[in-house]
Amino acid sequence: MTLTALLTLVGLQALIAISPGPAAVVTIKTATANGARAGLFLSLGLALAIVIWALAALGGLSVIFEMAPFLQTSLRIVGAVFLIWIGINMFRHANAPIPDASAAQDIGPIRLIRLGLITNLANPKALAYFAAVFVGIIPHEPSLISALIMLTAIFLIEFGWYATLSIVFSRPTPRQAYQRGKSYLDRIFGGLIAALGARIAYS
Repeated sequence: MTLTALLTLVGLQALIAISPGPAAVVTIKTATANGARAGLFLSLGLALAIVIWALAALGGLSVIFEMAPFLQTSLRIVGAVFLIWIGINMFRHANAPIPDASAAQDIGPIRLIRLGLITNLANPKALAYFAAVFVGIIPHEPSLISALIMLTAIFLIEFGWYATLSIVFSRPTPRQAYQRGKSYLDRIFGGLIAALGARIAYS
């Protein structure tokens, strides 16, 4: 894999990671409600899910979808339903106060990692990126070393971004700012996520 191809991949992956979406919303809510530790475990699950998508793309995801388009449709619908579920729950609990940050210790790492995995495995943005864009920029039949370099870079970018969000939003000032506008922000973001899910389901 050439340095240019690797830098292109890193740049695109970074842009995809930092673009607003369900994963960022879930990360911010988890970090503000449960602290940095919880956010870091969630970030690990989010990053692992993206690595799974990358592995699927390397294994011929786009070819599989061409042969069995109903699989892509099924994954899209599952992801859309999950987004709608997240959005509705955010909207319903918009008025709930942020729990004491010390409650983070009560949430098990496995539960948080699982939430991160489900969130990004069900993310239609990830599905579209890895099924179309990613396969277009990676080398054809990359070597094992190239594949490992790509997967490592993808993991570090994803985990690094969501870990940063977790640390920032677990701090007192961002936490207090979020608390002040929580009812409005949760309704806005919950509505947007649910609407996005509905649009994806019916597209």
